[in-house]
Amino acid sequence: MKNKTFNLLFVLICMVFLLMGCKGGPSPEEKIYETLEEVVAVEKDFEEQQDPLVELEKKEKELYDEILTLGMKEFDQILTLSNEALTIVADRESKINNEHESIKASKKEFQKIDTFISEIKEDSLKEEADGLVSLMNERYGSYEELYSSYTEAIGHDKKLYEMFQNEELTLEELEQQINLINSTYEKVVAANEEFNKLTDQYNKAKVSFYKNAGLEVVFKEE
Repeated sequence: MKNKTFNLLFVLICMVFLLMGCKGGPSPEEKIYETLEEVVAVEKDFEEQQDPLVELEKKEKELYDEILTLGMKEFDQILTLSNEALTIVADRESKINNEHESIKASKKEFQKIDTFISEIKEDSLKEEADGLVSLMNERYGSYEELYSSYTEAIGHDKKLYEMFQNEELTLEELEQQINLINSTYEKVVAANEEFNKLTDQYNKAKVSFYKNAGLEVVFKEE
């Protein structure tokens, strides 16, 4: 009985290897699909920073508004609140850096598809894949602009709360710093809108590529 079981198992293993050999492994299109979905997984950490960042920004705004209602007679309270705000700014900086690392890892993973694109036989599909790469690289470039503007804004925020801890702070100095912060956040908003637009375009182009490549992919409803 033991020998018959072993023989049957051996035959089954041989059949599996024969079938694998006939199939010839995944196509270039399937390799691209696997890589692009791995990019999604790598960017999970990026997505996980979004809600905490928004929450931190909201808390910081509340502290900022409270500081502005206080007069210099309440300087001790201003010191306490500005220190709390500086802690939040440091947390924001940590999260935006985590976000940046996630995007850099995503870019490294994404670059793997270049080899697979060269293996695509159909010219129109290869051209579509090249377009997908161009769009994603534009998205990565857009994120770098967003990251640069956001870290610049964080630096200005930090300086603002340090200025609040100076009893000799003048209204003119305060207004200059606030104007600088506002202009920097205008750049952040513009960069964020561009990044979101390119992300949406890339996701649509990716779905189009999957369909034209004949890949049977089921997408979850958003």
